[in-house]
Amino acid sequence: MIANDALDYITIADAARWIEAGELSPVELTQAKLARIAALDPQITAFITVTAERAMQQARTAEGEIARGRYRGPMHGIPFALKDIYATAGILTSGHSRLCIDNIPTEDAAVTASLERAGGILIGKLATNEFAHGGPSFDAPWPPALNPWNPHHFTGGSSTGAGAAVAAGFVPAAMGTDTGGSIRNPAACCGIVGFKPTYGLVSRYGVIPNSFTFDHCGPLTWTVEDSAILLQAIAGHDSRDGGSVSSAIPDYRAAFTPDLRGLRLGVIRHFWEEDLKVADEVALAMNAAIEVLHELGAQTQDVRMRPLQDYTDVKMMIAETELFAIHQRELTARPGDFGLPFLSGTLAGCLFGAVDYVQAHRERRRILGEMKPLYERFDVLLTVSSAPAPRFDRISPLRSWIGANIHTVFNVTGGPALAQCNGYAASGLPLAMQFAGRPFDDATVLRVANAYERATQWRARRPMLVPGTPRAEVTPPATLAGNAVDASVTSLVEQQVRRCGLKLNDLQMALLCEVAPYAQAMADRVLRNFDRAVEPANVFRFPD
Repeated sequence: MIANDALDYITIADAARWIEAGELSPVELTQAKLARIAALDPQITAFITVTAERAMQQARTAEGEIARGRYRGPMHGIPFALKDIYATAGILTSGHSRLCIDNIPTEDAAVTASLERAGGILIGKLATNEFAHGGPSFDAPWPPALNPWNPHHFTGGSSTGAGAAVAAGFVPAAMGTDTGGSIRNPAACCGIVGFKPTYGLVSRYGVIPNSFTFDHCGPLTWTVEDSAILLQAIAGHDSRDGGSVSSAIPDYRAAFTPDLRGLRLGVIRHFWEEDLKVADEVALAMNAAIEVLHELGAQTQDVRMRPLQDYTDVKMMIAETELFAIHQRELTARPGDFGLPFLSGTLAGCLFGAVDYVQAHRERRRILGEMKPLYERFDVLLTVSSAPAPRFDRISPLRSWIGANIHTVFNVTGGPALAQCNGYAASGLPLAMQFAGRPFDDATVLRVANAYERATQWRARRPMLVPGTPRAEVTPPATLAGNAVDASVTSLVEQQVRRCGLKLNDLQMALLCEVAPYAQAMADRVLRNFDRAVEPANVFRFPD
């Protein structure tokens, strides 16, 4: 019998070894996790739905299968949770939104089905920013998840509950989605590992879409090895997903080694020294991490990419247009049922025209072409991530528009990217960095991150949670920034609102008017001097 406190922060890899050896029961593990959720989640609110009865039934089934010699692999008998935009047959899939408060799918998402085929035990559905977009959702039917390291600080979005649940030890594995950093941002803010696989490697079928161009499904875990285990279970072609790619699936843990001799590591230093303003302790953590990697044998060299803002401009023009189109029916018919943080970003999709959208896709094609020489020179790229987590009351309602996003660059380039802890701030909040790699070379990114993780002591530290502690009274972010808006901007916004058939109240119009100058500036920055034959990055293909 394993002591319950040993199960609080157990990793997938350790649990799998004990389960396979008969030293740990899936029933025992699932009971321990459900008890921890019951005792501590009221102060974190990572979960929207806890599927306790179903989880115990699955655990008993897994235990019986393993006892009969039908062990399926390292996910067999392991509890996991899903961001609540993954479809689960017969279980609420809310999108953390009033609009889907009674949405009960009849079919599982591809990832849900893959994890259950691997023997995983679904323990619940997790909080998110509304429809995986906007800021923390204080005006939604469910409260936002709080950061286990300090409840007055954001978990990072949009996979908010996933980051919090793994950091708090509620589950060893959670599935999130990443359109502009929504796996890596909560991983950074919560001190865990967040992995965005190569675009097309993991099926998005059955996941509420955010952006067809940039959506990725991926794991959040405590260790890199655990992320590799999840990726092994969910990677593969799916003809139901129009972006899915048929690619060989390697053994993602086979190449794990502490020896990085010969590995070429490109350090994108200007992202944190020039493009963003990072605190001294963040810069020091990055330099210390580079030294560790050098000691492991990696050949490090500084390298430059475009200014970070270029990637954010392209992503926002494409993704916000797609998101507006996805939700246009409800935005037109019932805008008041959406939360204000969601509207603050999504309504701006009506400001971009068809020409803006196509030119942004053409600019993305240029960006993808620029990556080829970098992939030839370097095996892996390294840069900073987004930690430490901000206080809720200091999050700007315009944060997605007023500055570059450190994670978005790797959504635009499409290859694998991983965020992991590389230290702690003086405040006790985690710090983080990112590794990125060539498309479909996910194994190398995982290998390097695993080597760094095992050479450092950051995984030995966990947030301290005390049962019975009440949920903190958190001050929400401001709804409006309070910026003055020029009359010409207001006129343009009113014109676009009418064109799209929107009927907005004064507050909703004010949200859109504040965003409009930033959206206009993004459109103005994207180049327009394309030759006639330059195609956009998205291409047509016949369905199977």
